[in-house]
Amino acid sequence: MKLSDKIIIYLQGEFARMGRDTAVIGISGGKDSAVVAALLAQAIGPANVYGVMMPNGEQKDISDSEQVIRELGINGLIANISDQYEATIRTTQIASLCDGSASTKTGLTVSPESKINVAPRLRMTKLYEVAQSLGAYGLHACVVGTGNKAEAYVGYCTKWGDMACDINPIKDLWVHEVLQVGDELGFFPNIIHKAPDDGLCGLTDEERLGFSYDDVYKAVTGVGEVERGKLHRIARMQQLAQHKLNPIPYFKNSET
Repeated sequence: MKLSDKIIIYLQGEFARMGRDTAVIGISGGKDSAVVAALLAQAIGPANVYGVMMPNGEQKDISDSEQVIRELGINGLIANISDQYEATIRTTQIASLCDGSASTKTGLTVSPESKINVAPRLRMTKLYEVAQSLGAYGLHACVVGTGNKAEAYVGYCTKWGDMACDINPIKDLWVHEVLQVGDELGFFPNIIHKAPDDGLCGLTDEERLGFSYDDVYKAVTGVGEVERGKLHRIARMQQLAQHKLNPIPYFKNSET
């Protein structure tokens, strides 16, 4: 049985188990969201899939997102998050206490990394807004995630942003497996095989990370060689990503 068929059967079973009939997914124009959207269209029918495009102002590859929606025949929505994004950055303030009573507010300089993560968190909010709003039409929707195994391993994902979802059918798939599934489904090869980028910082994932997702696969599995410098960088990022990958730590109260 093809890997794509196994995932489609899995999705059908999980939607039945959760009592859900509708999927909401962010369509970014990249391979991961395109493949997941295609899997959902096959599993529950295109009429039951809502693809949400969420550009932050201008998006250079918005036509790729539109192609995914058009070719699959799924429902398409567009919600430009630019206003919310700018407002979030603009209204960030820090209070400085004076004499223990009065306070003055001065603008806090938002770091570049923080700015990058604001957009995914706004998009997460939008997806859940759409999913819950569909309930008014008698639909029972869930938000479907699109992050793959290599991204998660090095923490190249946003906590409470693109990591937040109700189900993720490609979470345990390496990038080459995502590509395999995309090729099996046969949709939009131009999107499936384009260089991945996060659409946030203007760089490809490999340029920003300093290594490829294939390097991550080789480093974890031992299949193939990876340059020493890249190995150290992958290991360091994996170490720093633990707060994203592990359950939230909490005080265990032995009194109760």
